[in-house]
Amino acid sequence: MSVAIPAWDFRFFEELPSTQDVAIAAARDGAPGPLAVIARRQTAGRGRAGRSWTAPEGNLSFSAMLRPAPGPLMAAAWALLAGVAVYEAVAGKLPAPGRLMLKWPNDLLLGGAKLAGVLIDSSLARDGSAEWVVIGVGVNLAAAPSVEGRATTCLAAAGVTVAPEELAQALMAQLDRWGATPFPGVRQAWLQRAHPLGTRLRVQSGGQVIEGAFAGLSEDGKLRLEGAGEAASGDVEIAGN
Repeated sequence: MSVAIPAWDFRFFEELPSTQDVAIAAARDGAPGPLAVIARRQTAGRGRAGRSWTAPEGNLSFSAMLRPAPGPLMAAAWALLAGVAVYEAVAGKLPAPGRLMLKWPNDLLLGGAKLAGVLIDSSLARDGSAEWVVIGVGVNLAAAPSVEGRATTCLAAAGVTVAPEELAQALMAQLDRWGATPFPGVRQAWLQRAHPLGTRLRVQSGGQVIEGAFAGLSEDGKLRLEGAGEAASGDVEIAGN
């Protein structure tokens, strides 16, 4: 039995401070979703942990607002789903997608350098279910802004030219696809596209640093490190990078 997926409300802007803020405002105003917000230029984008996200013209600045079916919200689940959707949308534009890799919890790497990032915002009802989820996605298409302490890249450097609107359409299709997939399938898909088991990871949370071999994900999508169990959420680096 097929599941009917509502048509997207697609809103395009020449310039915005933040697509994420516009999508969140729409959710709070009662927009039914799914809603996609894209800006040709973003002047005050934000990344994880309140960091700024530089998004010059030609790169993708995208936020999707969804109203999930009733059920408890698993924050890690939405980050994994978004990561898989971004991976698939970008892979479809690359002649050799084998250099793509997901890094927990919110990065897409190309040849080891950061190509895209994901930001999740949500609102919970009293019963723990999500009233709405906003998935923010930034993809370096035309330019690779510098990020302190991290290598960055863009699709143009790989010889691929993609318009932001084109990638946005591909991303919406992938969000429809994976949003209708039970979480165990999303979790497995993420693992198949991520750093291999045994990869040395370094997790920094507050003043604490934990390093260990990647041992997969818990059933609810949390990072596991060999010898450390479930690692606290924080900044994750591949050790040696």
